[in-house]
Amino acid sequence: MFRYFLIYKPFGMLSQFSREGDHATLADLGFEFPKDVYPVGRLDADSEGLLLLTNDNHLKTRLLEPRNKHTRTYYVQVEGEVTSEACTQLATGIDIAVNGKKYRTLPARIAAISQPQLPERNPPIRFRKSIPTSWLSVTLHEGKNRQVRRMTAGAGFPTLRLVRWAIGKISLADTPGEIHNPGDVWEVTSADVRKLLQ
Repeated sequence: MFRYFLIYKPFGMLSQFSREGDHATLADLGFEFPKDVYPVGRLDADSEGLLLLTNDNHLKTRLLEPRNKHTRTYYVQVEGEVTSEACTQLATGIDIAVNGKKYRTLPARIAAISQPQLPERNPPIRFRKSIPTSWLSVTLHEGKNRQVRRMTAGAGFPTLRLVRWAIGKISLADTPGEIHNPGDVWEVTSADVRKLLQ
């Protein structure tokens, strides 16, 4: 029987069950996942937000296959007052380094947004009164290593906080409750998950 879980991965946690150094792992969520359930893709330890876990290997393959170009949307807090020029640069493509080689990112959907309703991060981001921050919504259909951070840094706006809000058409807004807390787990149905493939 296929099972599907959405979690709000906390900052500082690895997207895996196995131990690695002093990092927290998915095993520390305190939830009894079935033994054959694993995350689809990953979020870096210093990123947070939506992560899908399942034992449906067919779904995993479809979501992770680059040619299927499934979208992922991130809410990104950056240092500085982001400009419309930077948004255009990020949307049309920007040169980043991937494995030591120059890579031009594919076109993306980029928008400056007001601060989204998110839980406080623990620990909080560094705050400097002299330097303002801005929020962006970033939707990609590719997933290079640390891509969003490399993109915003390349445009002159280093990432301070990175939250994955949506995978395809499933977002944290689809989960119960007004505020979603790091470490929350929701089991969803195969019908819900089909939205990922539309």
